[in-house]
Amino acid sequence: MYDIVYRVLVVVWFIAYMSAVYLALHMVVARFSRNPHSPVLWFFSVLTSPLTWPVRAVLGEGRPEHRVRFIALGAWLALWLLTRLAFWAIGTPPLP
Repeated sequence: MYDIVYRVLVVVWFIAYMSAVYLALHMVVARFSRNPHSPVLWFFSVLTSPLTWPVRAVLGEGRPEHRVRFIALGAWLALWLLTRLAFWAIGTPPLP
């Protein structure tokens, strides 16, 4: 049982970390992109759209996209920190 919990925590920890990194990169690219139809901006929009769907569903329509990305980044960082606390609580590092 402990092994399954540990493996699930590692997967959630990694997904939350990578999601936060990609959302942060998307925010940087969106900030400095001069062309709204840039292929790089399109790539990050496609990559991070599944990460922002739950936040958009909770907030409702009409919110600016940069606000949705910022709140989604906060949610993924909070999940990452919660998994770090869970690892600390069970007394093991995420990756040995």
